Amino acid sequence: MNEFYQKDIISIKDYTKDQLETIFASTDKIIQSSPSERREICKGKTLGYLFYEPSTRTRLSFDSAMASIGGNSLGISDITSSSTQKGESLADTVRIMSIYSDILVLRHPLDGSSRFGAEISDKPVINAGSGTEEHPTQAIQDLFTIKKEKKKIDGLKIGIVGDLKYGRTVYSLLHGLGNYDVDVRLISPESLRIRSDSTYEIKKKLDLTETTDIEEHLDDLDVLYVTRIQKERFPDEEEYLKVKGSYVVGLDMLKRMKDDAIILHPLPRIDEISADVDKTKNAKYFEQAEYGKHIRSALLGMILNENGF
Repeated sequence: MNEFYQKDIISIKDYTKDQLETIFASTDKIIQSSPSERREICKGKTLGYLFYEPSTRTRLSFDSAMASIGGNSLGISDITSSSTQKGESLADTVRIMSIYSDILVLRHPLDGSSRFGAEISDKPVINAGSGTEEHPTQAIQDLFTIKKEKKKIDGLKIGIVGDLKYGRTVYSLLHGLGNYDVDVRLISPESLRIRSDSTYEIKKKLDLTETTDIEEHLDDLDVLYVTRIQKERFPDEEEYLKVKGSYVVGLDMLKRMKDDAIILHPLPRIDEISADVDKTKNAKYFEQAEYGKHIRSALLGMILNENGF
């Protein structure tokens, strides 16, 4: 029985540890399959995408994932060239796109947009980022990356640093980590602390430590998850400038970390990780992006095939 068939992916909170492990196993199957085997998984299927916010990695990752399993993609990546400029509502755009495709991927700046889209669409909807809420497929690929690179998730000490207030990947990752036995350090400027109203449930599941000082935790971490300061979500640019460049991970920090610690980043990065870190064995953010393609291939295959693949 394939419990993911024709199901939406709106929130990481909807998934248990067992379900996440099922997704990981399917992703491993994708990685181990030959290109010819992969191309049969979604042959003849169409992915439709609606991106009301700029995106490089997420949109291209879905596009590449669908192509690798034999499907094709179409959609809107620039709303300035779509009928939304004429005043077409999100509801109507979703209805039309669901006619043209077998599954829909939606990114939108408003909280609740993906859940609304799922209610409107008669095809499965994947949340590719809804306002400041969540980015569930990013969190699934983050968890998968940790498991692949560290061989486990349980028992790890994980530091999450940067913009914890506006960074939606952080909230999805924390909810996902709530399924595991981990010790999490939340490191951010005081003004960018995690939103307490969004972490009420998380704090029941996770051992969280909040701090502004990255230095005191460096030598204890197994994973350092770095996020950029989300300039576009600040209501006041002056407030952004106050926290810009608060943390920069360079070789000096790396020398203080465990030899086998890994550094992750959902990307894009600005200046929060120095380029000279890229060549170190600890830098795993480009592998993380590659795993994202495989995760999305697995999810698309599971959602679009009644008996799995």
